[in-house]
Amino acid sequence: AEARSMESLEKQLICPICLEMFSKPVVILPCQHNLCRKCANDVFQASNPLWQSRGSSAVPSGGRFRCPSCRHEVVLDRHGVYGLQRNLLVENIIDIYKQESARPLHAKAEQHLMCEEHEDERINIYCLRCEAPTCSLCKVFGAHKDCEVAPLPAVYQRQKSELSDGIAMLVAGNDRIQAIITQMEEICHTIEENGRRQKQHVGLRFDALYGILEERKKELLQSIAAEQEAKLQRVRGLIRQYGDHLEASSKLVESAIQAMEEPQMAVYLQHSKELLKKITDMSKASMSSRPEPGYENMDHFSINVDYVAEMLRTIEFQTGA
Repeated sequence: AEARSMESLEKQLICPICLEMFSKPVVILPCQHNLCRKCANDVFQASNPLWQSRGSSAVPSGGRFRCPSCRHEVVLDRHGVYGLQRNLLVENIIDIYKQESARPLHAKAEQHLMCEEHEDERINIYCLRCEAPTCSLCKVFGAHKDCEVAPLPAVYQRQKSELSDGIAMLVAGNDRIQAIITQMEEICHTIEENGRRQKQHVGLRFDALYGILEERKKELLQSIAAEQEAKLQRVRGLIRQYGDHLEASSKLVESAIQAMEEPQMAVYLQHSKELLKKITDMSKASMSSRPEPGYENMDHFSINVDYVAEMLRTIEFQTGA
């Protein structure tokens, strides 16, 4: 039970970057996860390649990276990872653990890793050709006797270092991808905003054209209406004149017919002279005034909008600045 507790404690003290026990100093991120300061600095430098180091003469600027455990974005000031708070509690726990255990990390698990071919032999070397861990007897007498081998701890440390570097690269790459995604999301928002603004601009331009067309249509219709009214007034005036003449002539005819029926000559002669004069004057009255041929025609108000329509159809966006 004590061994299991120690193993559980080990897992809590493993850095997610180097996969080793935390090395002093241990820094605590805003998300409450821990990293070795060196690992935190490696991730930070990978995510901020242009950041000026503490030894630089230039004034350093802040930067950001993402926690490898939870992906929470960590924003740092101009001091970089040196501005993060140290986790003294974790450092003290590591000190206590190392005092209680004199073996290296994972040594207990390694003691139980035995060779399948030689059950009494521990796996303690690494075959570089076959890329597999093996034991000394396999190198001397077994399948790996002609292979080049290396000490298991050396290969272990090298590959773990390579894995740590790979993790840092992936973390930095993920941060760059996330930055690109954020940038493209901002571009999408800008595209939507610019499109909305340009739609509004084009709509206003066409509304202005509609207004010009409506105003011009009103002016042309008023011109037609003015000439129409003038012609109607003239013709209607002539109609009234002819109507008045017709009414007077009809009354004169009735008077003449009544005079023709007068049986007494003396009475007839008293009024005939005046009646004859009225008839003569009526006959001589000029009624030749009438509209000239084609007066009713309004075709001169025709308009040709074909060229305007074609011009409207060719309205296009400006290509120049």
